[in-house]
Amino acid sequence: QVQLVESGGGLVQAGGSQRLSCAASGRTFSRYAIAWFRQAPGKEREFVGRFTWNGASDTFYADSVKGRFTISRDNAKNTVYLQMNSLKPEDTAVYYCAFGTTYNVFKNQYEYDYWGQGTQVTVSS
Repeated sequence: QVQLVESGGGLVQAGGSQRLSCAASGRTFSRYAIAWFRQAPGKEREFVGRFTWNGASDTFYADSVKGRFTISRDNAKNTVYLQMNSLKPEDTAVYYCAFGTTYNVFKNQYEYDYWGQGTQVTVSS
């Protein structure tokens, strides 16, 4: 079992920055993926970005956030971060982190095994 707890959401003005955290606990894996998804009201959950570990790290981002969002990891804290810059009102959503027990998962939310509870990010114009 893996437990994920997100934090860091809140209200931010357009053009501003915010950092979300996803703290993981429980079973450890030598290869894994942690992704961020988001869901706006009335919309389907969408892929934001992914961090994978397979002896080396790799990241991938959705086109909508590429160049603005960055995923990083702090091993000592078992935490993955989503740094969001140049925020836009259309970034408003509940943001979720998800854990895949294999590193080769990608954008499909159903490939991920564990989910956090979500944290609300609201970007005002």
